[in-house]
Amino acid sequence: MTQCWLVTGGAGFIGSNFVTGLLTRRDDVRIVTLDKLTYAGSLDNLAAVARHPRHMFVHGDICDADLLTTLFSQHDFSAVVHFAAESHVDRSISGPEAFITTNVLGTQRLLEAARAAWFTAPFTPKPDCAGRRFLHVSTDEVYGSLGATGYFTETSPYAPNSPYSASKAGSDMLVRAWHHTYGLATIITNCSNNYGPRQHAEKLIPTVIRTAIAGQPIPIYGDGRNIRDWLYVGDHCTAIEAALAKGRAGETYLVGSSNEQDNLQIVHLLCSLLDTAAPRADRKSYREQITFVADRPGHDRRYAIDASKLCRELGWQPAMSFADGLQETVDWYLDSWRTGASAPEAISA
Repeated sequence: MTQCWLVTGGAGFIGSNFVTGLLTRRDDVRIVTLDKLTYAGSLDNLAAVARHPRHMFVHGDICDADLLTTLFSQHDFSAVVHFAAESHVDRSISGPEAFITTNVLGTQRLLEAARAAWFTAPFTPKPDCAGRRFLHVSTDEVYGSLGATGYFTETSPYAPNSPYSASKAGSDMLVRAWHHTYGLATIITNCSNNYGPRQHAEKLIPTVIRTAIAGQPIPIYGDGRNIRDWLYVGDHCTAIEAALAKGRAGETYLVGSSNEQDNLQIVHLLCSLLDTAAPRADRKSYREQITFVADRPGHDRRYAIDASKLCRELGWQPAMSFADGLQETVDWYLDSWRTGASAPEAISA
């Protein structure tokens, strides 16, 4: 029997990888993708499924309660996978209001739309809505900054340090509350730093590739020693699928790949790959373009995730090695540039 899932933010980086991957792996799911198509979303990300018979795209805003009501009335959604969010830390510092609106208010309206469709009364699920689930995709940034040792777990206290992470913490709390108050079957996943094809231009890895190829300074915040746990986007997508299928309602699952790298290490690795794949005309290393710039406010020093709960309870494991994932990512950006799909200046900070 074919299920119908609502995927919000499905034209963004992680969302589009989830949508295209799921439609490739499974033939029993129909997807309605809802995306506002802001700077972080593009229909180009969904080009591979533009004419797919089990995919429908809707251009709209999760803050539009009337639109959400219409979608839930037109489609018998058995699951909501909620990616839609303002997600770029630097933008949240200069313009926090959009983050509060989309990430907090938008999540509340989506929760209410699901509850209205799946419940007959405030606390009474419809008999035919058993097993319907709302999965909220969040970030490890809600936990703040770690010291030199230790790991985030599902019981780590929230300590967000940027407007972005504060807005995501707020949305997490709403999802938790809708489960504990109303009985909505919700699941929260908090992931580490994603990388891979189709990542937005502002993020570290595409910024390094673009600036290197363009012969521009490669910017690194502060001393470059901020540490992140890097997770290949395809592995993140399979983790979400596992959590939706086998996770316990009301639970949180952290998603990471035990791959800690500091920013300077990432930049050095990327420069080495580019030295081979697209060498400079003077044959010097791209490392010569590295430039240290003023650190951003509230820049957390280290994130690291303990994903053992996800692995133990749901049987998930990351499949992509970091070396292979990084090579695939570099190849994807270079191929996109060479074929004219995205000019170097479109892959910028």
